[in-house]
Amino acid sequence: MGTTTPPRTLAEALRARGDESLAGLLRARPDLLNPVPNDITQLATRAGTRASVVRALEHLDRFALQTAEALAVAPDPAPYGILLSLLTGDGLDDGEQRDDVGAAVTAALPGALATLREQALVWGEDERLRLVRTARELLAPSPQHPSPTGLGPTVAEATAGMSPGRLQEILTTAGLHATHDPVSAVAALSALFTDRTRMAELLDTAPVEALSVLDRLVWGPPYGEVTPNPTPPVKWLRDRGLLLPVSTRTVVLPREAALHLRAGRAHRVPEPAPPVVTAAAERDPQAVDRAAAGQAFTALSTVEELLKLWNGGGPAILRAGGLSVRELKRTATALDVTEPIAAFWVELAYAAGLLATDGESDERYAPTPASDEWLDLSAQHRWTHLATAWLPATRVPGLVGGQDAKGRALSALGPELDRSAAPDVRRRVLALFAELPPGTAPDPETLLRRLRWERPLRGSSPSGEGTDLRSRLALWTLNEAELLGITGRGALASQSRALLDEGENAAAARLAPLLPEPLDHVLLQADLTAVAPGPLERPLAETLSVLADVESKGGATVYRFTPGSVRRALDAGQAAADLHAFLAAHSRTPVPQPLSYLIDDVARRHGHLRIGAASAYVRCDDEAVLNEILADRRSTGLRLRRLAPTVLASQADPGSLLEALREMGYAPAAESAEGDVLITRAGARRTPPRTPPTPVPEGPPVPDDTLLGAAVRAIRAGDTAATVIRKEPAEGGPSSTTSSGSLPRTTSAETLATVQAAAMTGTAVWIGYVNAEGAASQRVIAPVRVEGGFVTAYDHTADEVRTFALHRITGVAELAEDGKG
Repeated sequence: MGTTTPPRTLAEALRARGDESLAGLLRARPDLLNPVPNDITQLATRAGTRASVVRALEHLDRFALQTAEALAVAPDPAPYGILLSLLTGDGLDDGEQRDDVGAAVTAALPGALATLREQALVWGEDERLRLVRTARELLAPSPQHPSPTGLGPTVAEATAGMSPGRLQEILTTAGLHATHDPVSAVAALSALFTDRTRMAELLDTAPVEALSVLDRLVWGPPYGEVTPNPTPPVKWLRDRGLLLPVSTRTVVLPREAALHLRAGRAHRVPEPAPPVVTAAAERDPQAVDRAAAGQAFTALSTVEELLKLWNGGGPAILRAGGLSVRELKRTATALDVTEPIAAFWVELAYAAGLLATDGESDERYAPTPASDEWLDLSAQHRWTHLATAWLPATRVPGLVGGQDAKGRALSALGPELDRSAAPDVRRRVLALFAELPPGTAPDPETLLRRLRWERPLRGSSPSGEGTDLRSRLALWTLNEAELLGITGRGALASQSRALLDEGENAAAARLAPLLPEPLDHVLLQADLTAVAPGPLERPLAETLSVLADVESKGGATVYRFTPGSVRRALDAGQAAADLHAFLAAHSRTPVPQPLSYLIDDVARRHGHLRIGAASAYVRCDDEAVLNEILADRRSTGLRLRRLAPTVLASQADPGSLLEALREMGYAPAAESAEGDVLITRAGARRTPPRTPPTPVPEGPPVPDDTLLGAAVRAIRAGDTAATVIRKEPAEGGPSSTTSSGSLPRTTSAETLATVQAAAMTGTAVWIGYVNAEGAASQRVIAPVRVEGGFVTAYDHTADEVRTFALHRITGVAELAEDGKG
């Protein structure tokens, strides 16, 4: 074709695009693919729906959004030159700095306009740019929804309901020729406000107070309230049309007048370039890596301690879900951290699939079977597991302690903590870290400014917890990355760069040399303590944690041996000889005599008393011990009675009886029904197999190239079926209805004959088809085989081979020889 006709609609503009451009639109706005549109017209309609346009606007950067906002207040359609002048101004108040901004805007505008075109928010040639109607409605000014630019309605819009007499009064007072034609009056007033010279002359006669009123309205909001008897400055402005009435008590500064006062600019400060993320400090990259590795090791230790804390069954679940405030505080105390940090560790373990609910009637949290597999991994792979679980998680621990939209408290592990924007913010924050040289810690304020520029409309949250959720997510990301060891001393570690760019194995390989090697020994001391000068191998750490209590943690861990801790080891099935051998094998110092005496003394008395179910009984070969228990006033509540010289019975349950006698200073052991000593082992409780919580997606996922290609082919095929030219039936031939938008109608015999002929000649035909659900559609098919009441054909609409029932075809028509027309 010699010339290209400018598109008249968005559908025509999309139809003129290439396949790669359509795929780019669907990639940028994946919501348009659900389901795949039947044709280009349906794609354009869906692209103009309010929900889809709002989602697209939310993903624009600051300057692309400013460009769309300028188009919303520009004439429709708007030439490129007018759009540029709205962003740069008319140049009459420019200084050197304004010239620099104008040059930056001029350079950046083509890219912003290309982004808007790609996302089908703007269409048309440069001389007739059109913002889609829904976006214009969202961004255009109104009393209920002021424009983001702060501009009010045009003179024509503001005077739509004004009487001709009032218009004449305004024209006369403003020094214009009065006219009885309202259209001419509006045009004359608009021409005055857009004429720089005449407007300047008018404002030169204005009182100083009137100019002050205009200064308050010029950058928005443009609406103001007036009394029935306005002040002289307001009356002066109103009489000359510089303030036009919206209601009996509200006036507005018309757009043309505001643009004159702004020197033609739609925005006070255009932002064509993203803010630069500056460095807060520059550190040695190796020191950053070491600091991050140390924090990563602390993170592993904390999560392991949390699993151990809830090993035998963790806290109960609230009726509404999650942890109670008291249980979170108890967990924080046990982990020796603050409650917000405890909430982070709990949520991280949950996101990694290491903690879950046990599903019992008395439902509690407990470690999952996957936690045992995680503990068997090397330290570096345990860390990569936690980090890769944190990156895509949509649950936000920082919200714990706040309130939801209904004023209910948000609890750790409870509902309402998912925020779909969280993964995008984490990834973007770390990407900005990665753009800086190694060892550079970014300035948080400039980083937040950059994030606000990239997604200016993504600050608010539908849950109502704040007006700048994205910034809060970014600040939480900074804190959580430092806690987890993603960053060290405020800078991104090299192992984290490897995790983002190369994957888990590369990150583990970078981290491994930086982690301390587990030790196989401790240092026993005479004061009944053991010092672990570093991390211990897992079997040693597990056995020692049963045999002794942790007294302090830090660079070295101090364990203390007590009668209770030794008894705990004996209850777990260890004999005194086993404990002596264990300590001798793993101590770099001789076993102190007081510790040996402590073990032997507790072991000598351990199991001397036996507790069983009678409801409960106490059995002991030494009658004097039983006599001593009966004589002790503290045993009154146990309601003991003698069954035999060596047996006492109690109405208390065995567990309560066991605990009570231990509190009285005895060392009883539990007994089975067969008379054997029961061995209790810590950490036996596990949930059934559980999958980690699924992140809540932020809209539909971005389709892959295969899906995009198939979708574009299907849309093109459907468009061919919808726009193809149908051949009119010959006079006297089979009758068919072929008007655009309606289904063809032919008799069964005519349908069969036509599709058989098409199958023999290999030509395509146009059919109307009603599926099993009763939905009617138009299709272009190329029949291949006709038999048994079915037509097998290549369906151009769906871009695949399908089988059609003949009795469901409403009619058939041949296509014109030029095909698509």
